[in-house]
Order: sequence, then structure tokens, then C-alpha cells
Amino acid sequence: MKKHFFAFSLIACAVSVIPTKALAVNLYGAGSLRDSLTEVAESFSEKYGIPVETRFGPSGLTREFIEQEFSKTGKSADVFASADVDNPQTLFQEGLSEPVVNFTSNRMVAVVRSGLGITSNNLLNFLLKPEIKLGTSTPIADPSGNYAWQIFDKSDQITPGNSQILKNKALQLVGGNPNAPIVPNGKNNLVYFLEETKQADIFLAYYTSGKTAQVTAGGENLQIVELPDYLATKANYGLTTLKNADPDGEKLAEYILSPEGQEILTKYGFSSPSTSVPEHQGAGGVLLALGLALILNTKQRIKSESRS
Repeated sequence: MKKHFFAFSLIACAVSVIPTKALAVNLYGAGSLRDSLTEVAESFSEKYGIPVETRFGPSGLTREFIEQEFSKTGKSADVFASADVDNPQTLFQEGLSEPVVNFTSNRMVAVVRSGLGITSNNLLNFLLKPEIKLGTSTPIADPSGNYAWQIFDKSDQITPGNSQILKNKALQLVGGNPNAPIVPNGKNNLVYFLEETKQADIFLAYYTSGKTAQVTAGGENLQIVELPDYLATKANYGLTTLKNADPDGEKLAEYILSPEGQEILTKYGFSSPSTSVPEHQGAGGVLLALGLALILNTKQRIKSESRS
């Protein structure tokens, strides 16, 4: 009997010293955040020892996927980082997430294949030319497509009817369009459509996406053309922790808002988030808002010190 008890005690001791493996935090993010948030997640894991599993894709489709997961299992990802505020705000209004914080910003530009001689001043004229092939993402499924449609609507300020012309000719080559051409694995979308297949001459895309394309093999000659002021369109990105999120999910959200997380985002071409703080803050939203305020105050202090 004593032998059996002793053996059981040894087993119990052996079990007790086996280290517990941390559960992974699940992060769903916009496709335009793939490179930057992957690095943020790796930095977070290195600092806290908490693994992060990621899933990137068009924010509109991702929001629908989150809703489907909640409908089936009552659980989804821990954190959602969207390329707009509307999609995560929809989840908040449905009671599926904490309040939304604008955690970073981007802007729309024209990414142009080599040799066209396009500038900000003549961009709209080129966009309207029947022979110019115009690429965009897919509205509703992907915020980048929505932003492109906003640009088209702004073009009516110059000549009424411009918007409909541009919407009619726009080729929805990415962002969830089921009829879009398939991009081979490992290929950059912009490089593939603008330089390899020349299915587009101009692509309305995020500034960060244009930067990534330029440093990709084959994209060295791509040109990033800033939109003229009357077409300029900013993209505010929204961050939220989801219902029933793991506590480490809130920790990851706070890390994305931290100076370390923001520094990584800036390295990829993203800009500072808005100073506005969402209303109806819950506990998680307050934490995110405080983090956002800390970032903005720190950046302002650094700028002031650098001037003095």
C-alpha cells in the first residue's frame, strides 16, 4: 500500500512541475495590416510569452465571419482590427464587442504602373480616360473598396457624372469579389495586376499597400501618386475586443495601442490615430481610450522636445 502511495505521489509531483502552455490569443485583422500586425503580434509574444494566432482578410467579410462564429458557438476571436470603424462598430451595436477605438490611420493613393507620367494634378483626367484600366477593391466586402467609391463621389465636385463613369469602369480585382482573377500564392496583388499581367494601369489602394508593393520584387518601378486635395480620402482603422474574449486579448489590444505597437505600425507607413474617443465606453473601451490618449500625449511631448 505504501509503495502504491509513494508511486502515486511521484506521479503527482511529476504532473505538478509540467509547465502550463499559454493559450493563444486570436487576432483577426484587415488584409492591409497583415505585415504590420504580424510583427506586432510577434513582439507581443516575445515580451509576454503569450502566443498569438492571426487571421487576415477583407474587413467586411471578416465582420460577417465573426457574426457567424458567434451565431454557431457563442465565441469568436479575441481582438478585431479593421481597416475602418464601421465594421467593428456594427459588432459593438450588436452586443458582440467592446467599444471601438481608432488605433491607427491610413490614406488612399493611386498606385500607378511605370511609364504613364501621372501626377496629382492630372490624375483625375487619366482616371476618366476610357483606355485607362482602373483597379479597386470590392465595396462592402472590403473598406478599401468603400473608400474608392468615396473618391469617385468626390470627383462629381469637378464635373457631375464623373462618379458614375468611374464606378462603371472600376475593376474590382481584390477584396472578396468572387469573380476576381486569382492571384498566385506568394504574389503581391498590386505588382501582379499592374506590372505582371497589366490588368490595371492605376490602382486605388492604401498608401501602406503601395509602399509594400514598391519593395516587392517586380514592383520597384511602381509610382505612388497622392490624391489631389479634392479627392483626398483618409482611412481610420478601428480596434475592438470581442465578447467573451480571453483576458490576454485585452492585453494584446492594449499592446497594439502602446508606444511599442504604434512604433511598428508607423514603420509600415501608418499614421497617428484620431484624437476622438468613442462614446458609451465600457471597461475594455476605457482601457483602450486611455491607451490612445497616452500615445497621443507621448507623441506630442516628443515633438515638442525635438523642437526645443
